[in-house]
Amino acid sequence: MVVALDGPAGAGKSSVSRRVAELAGFAWLNSGSFYRAVTWAVLQQGADPADREAVVRIARAVLLSLDGEGGVTVDGRSVEHLLRSDAVDTWVARHSAIGEVRAAVNQRLREIAASGRDVVVDGRDIATVVFPDAEVKVYLDADVATRARRRHAQGTSRMTLEEIGRSIADRDRFDRGKAEAPLAVAPGALLLDTSHLTIEEVCERVLDAIHDKRLTPGDKRQV
Repeated sequence: MVVALDGPAGAGKSSVSRRVAELAGFAWLNSGSFYRAVTWAVLQQGADPADREAVVRIARAVLLSLDGEGGVTVDGRSVEHLLRSDAVDTWVARHSAIGEVRAAVNQRLREIAASGRDVVVDGRDIATVVFPDAEVKVYLDADVATRARRRHAQGTSRMTLEEIGRSIADRDRFDRGKAEAPLAVAPGALLLDTSHLTIEEVCERVLDAIHDKRLTPGDKRQV
């Protein structure tokens, strides 16, 4: 089974999808981390992040995979803790908008999902592009102020709360206006506004959707 979670930055996709995967016994794929890993690799290799050809070349060359805790590895190196720097934030939206980069990342996500395990995958175009036939589709949203507070609380950015809010609003406009794979709600998706919901409440609703599709004897829900 594929469970696809989409939504803008700070809506709770990563926290919810990771927790749902843990409770349901599924593997967790955070597509945003895969794109961030490409950007990190570009910067790490000293390439010009504005050089489209260099970015595409690196995206195709690096081996993206998972460590034992669901974090992303680049050529075998665990880099999850390095992916939310201001430098990566500056470039990842532009890199993820490059068609060839998206194709490389999407191919890798599909390869991992095709290995036979049930998966929870989160991102911005998972249900609309990467896995349009996913059995469960969920779109998480929240107001900009709430999302900015969540990102600020992570403590990985040197920006002020107000600057983070402006950055998120800019990213929303960019993602929704992209010519290729814009941020959108997939047909048939469960739409959840997480602004005033706890992670446990959101997880419960996603797990209910999963179990509506497939009840299993080993139900692990304990949220």
